[in-house]
Amino acid sequence: MVLAERLAAEAGFEKSCIPEVGRLLRMVAASKPHGVVAESGTGSGVGTAWLHSGLGADARLVTVERDEELARRAAGVFTGDDRVSVLAGDWRLLEEHAPFDVFFCDGGGKRDDPGRVVELLAPGGILVLDDFTPSADWPPGFEGQVDELRLFYLTHPGLDATEVLTTPTSSAVVAARRQTPR
Repeated sequence: MVLAERLAAEAGFEKSCIPEVGRLLRMVAASKPHGVVAESGTGSGVGTAWLHSGLGADARLVTVERDEELARRAAGVFTGDDRVSVLAGDWRLLEEHAPFDVFFCDGGGKRDDPGRVVELLAPGGILVLDDFTPSADWPPGFEGQVDELRLFYLTHPGLDATEVLTTPTSSAVVAARRQTPR
């Protein structure tokens, strides 16, 4: 994590994964020791490093970043570990590596194609989506409106999902793909 955090600082990248989410990522990656782990939105590689820290010896991790320079820098963090692939381009590049046992959707897909995000999960696959603002209301709200995106993931018939408070001001949706939809 230290190298990825240093790269983020050098690049002026301020949207790196926070430690509270990072520990969650390490745990879900560790839960699938032979799995295919994916990340959309590599950034400087901090979230990738957290996923990598839980990666099993037989698992593989593929991550994609649309900013080519950030992707190049992040790839340098994982040089020498052939379990990790850092791709530069659109998040849909991940499709050729699916289905995923773990998918940290932190970039493309989360908002623009949530249905496809769910389809990329293997049965029993775990989806992590962060950067939500906690809501005590149901349906969940954000800035006085129903948070349709969060509601989509929390009520999707193919997912068992919950919202996890990561800090007093942030939360993550964590979901498992059902074997068969409800």
